[in-house]
Formats: sequence, C-alpha cells, structure tokens
Amino acid sequence: MSEMSDMSAPRPLEGIRVLDFTRVLSGPHCTRMLADLGADVIKVEPPAGDTTRFTNPRVNSLSTYFIQQNTGKRNISLDMTKPEAVEILKKLAAKCDVVVENFRPGVMQRMGLDYATLGAANPKLIYASISGYGATGPWVERRAYAPVINAETGMTKLQGDARDGKYANDPHSHGDVYTALEAAAAILAALYQRERNGAGQYIDISMAETMLYVNEHSHDQLWDGDDDPNWIRSFQPGDYPVLTVADGTIVIVSGHPAERGTFEFYLEAMQLQHLRDDPRFGDVASRLANLDALQQIICEWALGVPDADELEKRLAEHQLAMGRLRSVDEVAATDWAREREAIIEVSDRGGGTVRIPNSPWHFSGSETALRGVPKFRGEDNREVLRELLDLSDEQIARLRNDGVLVERLPKN
Repeated sequence: MSEMSDMSAPRPLEGIRVLDFTRVLSGPHCTRMLADLGADVIKVEPPAGDTTRFTNPRVNSLSTYFIQQNTGKRNISLDMTKPEAVEILKKLAAKCDVVVENFRPGVMQRMGLDYATLGAANPKLIYASISGYGATGPWVERRAYAPVINAETGMTKLQGDARDGKYANDPHSHGDVYTALEAAAAILAALYQRERNGAGQYIDISMAETMLYVNEHSHDQLWDGDDDPNWIRSFQPGDYPVLTVADGTIVIVSGHPAERGTFEFYLEAMQLQHLRDDPRFGDVASRLANLDALQQIICEWALGVPDADELEKRLAEHQLAMGRLRSVDEVAATDWAREREAIIEVSDRGGGTVRIPNSPWHFSGSETALRGVPKFRGEDNREVLRELLDLSDEQIARLRNDGVLVERLPKN
C-alpha cells in the first residue's frame, strides 16, 4: 500500500485551525483525529519535546509511537518559559479556532495561556482541556495517567474480578484513548454550536469521568436491587468461550452459553440438543452453577472441528459470531485490512516507510485518510510564523538566536 498524501476530495474540517499543546496520548490522539478530518493542526512542543519522541521502536530520529499519533500535524517548538514565546503563542491562538491542552490543571494559567486569557482576545475560540480528574473538585491536584485512572474508576478491578482476583494493569491506555475520543466529539459539537451562536467556549474533559461514561458495565456496578435469576447480568462477556479447533487456531465466540436463547444456539451448532434435558443445564441459574462443565463440553466439541472457517460456518448457521485470535500484524496481512486500507504506510523521513493504523472513517463525499508526514520538533517554525504572524526571516532568525524558537532537525 502506498503512502496516502493530500487527496483532491474535500475534508470535513478544512478551514479549521487547531493549536495543539498536548503530549503523549490523550491529547495527541484527539488532535490526530482532527487533523485526519481536515483541520490544520499546529503542534506546539517545548524544548524537551513530547515524551513519546524518545520511545522505541525508532527510525531516523522518529519514534513509531510519535509517528502514529502525530503524523499530519505541523510542528513548532518554543521555550514557553520565555515571555516572548508566550506572546507569540497568544497571537497564534488569536488566529485559531481551537486550542487543545492536556497539562495538569493550572499549568496553562501560570503560563498566561489559559482560556480566560486567550478567549478574551478571541471570543470564538474553543478551548479544550483534558486532565485526569477535571479542572475542579477535590482531586484537581492529583497526578494522573491512564493506569491510575483505570484503577480509580473501576476498570482494573472489574478486569481482575473476571480473572479470579488476579489484578494487573491493562497494557492498553484506555483512559487516554477513550478521553481522546470524547474530547474530539466535544470539540466537534462546540464547533457546530459556534456556527449557530458565533461564540466559543471552554470544554473541561476528565479521564476519570470518561472511564465511567464508556464503561458499559457501570450501570451493573451501581445496581443495588434484586436480580432476576432468569437473566445474565449485563451480558458478562468475560464468560464467553475461548476455543481451540483441531488445527490449533484459537477463537472467541460472542454469546454467553448460559443465557436463555443463546444456550440453545450452542446446542444446535454442536448438535447436542439432548443437553436440554441435563439437570445441570435446565435453567439459567443451573447453567451458571455448572458453567465450567458447560464450557468444557463446548471446548471438547470445538477440538473436533477441523479449522476456524468450518467453526465459523457452523456457528453462523445458529446466530453465533466468532473471531480468530490475531495479532495486529496478522490482521494487517488480511484481505480485509488491505481492501479497507486499515493500515497505511507513512514516510519514515529517510526514504523508507513505517506502518501505522489509518483513520477509520469512510465518507462518501469527503477524504479522511491519514495525510502528510511526521515532523521533527520545530520543523515548521518558519512556515507557521511567516504564514500566520507575517514575521520576516530576520525576525525569525532573531527569535531562534534568542532561544525563543527552538528546533531539532536531522543533520544532513
């Protein structure tokens, strides 16, 4: 698959400009979404750079982590401890539609780059702040990263309870990525509202509230009423069967084997209808009490199925869906991923390419695929300041010599 660059079709957010003060994951993923949708995203980095620039794997002084979250954005770098840098950023914010930041609450205010300051100069500005526990409340000063938020909001406990009390941090940063999605949705809603009332606004998004919001089992954890023994509480997908077929392929089936109706689907697929008369499986309560035995029967049956294709055929005939256990690299090699262009090659800035996920949207009248190349820190200092602030080459050179503007470009 070749690298996707600027396409002729319009993008939904063309004409929207975003000043991006974010780093690591929650903010950068949000602003990558906006960039893929067509916004001109200008990433602002301090001299130390985004932390993810120093992760591995790396190629040509670019980390693949950074590439995945930041391709498609322009990049400027300023020493924000210098008053002149702050003044430049204020002027840039006056030329932007959106500001996104994910510092701890109070950091932007101390730099003089908070919403009260920037919004006064640009009343149409939409200013989104992402933080662990929000900009108000008794936990406002707490440090927060995704593993901390996952633990504090019930996710880690829920996962561990499903594994017999074996608690461990999840390898995926759910608190960051889900919050990025909610932040992007909020920004799009604010842009739409601005079309009607002409006013910008401040958006305060917390990772903790997001994790409660996106947890489909929160309602169940908050329920303190009686249980109906004839139903499975909140589907319980942790109990869904993990099966191995004869050729060694591992699959996961969607559907609780003890559930009313679904139990019968399993029996039909296995052609073991006589189990309806087994007293261990006579009703939901009995099946839950004997779930290990029921799971064992299903696992033994699957071992007699030759391969995953045949298993999927038999299950689909009885309204059950299944998926093969794959790595990301394995799914990237499928015909599905190739046809959907789910994985895209982007420049590694050294004549080669690296593979990262493409955007997931397929618009009928707009282009939304990833575009552009990953940028080095401060690579677009000159372009952005010329274009938006009309600074001359001499002014830009002075700012660089004074340490206001900084950059880290590869040596030729």
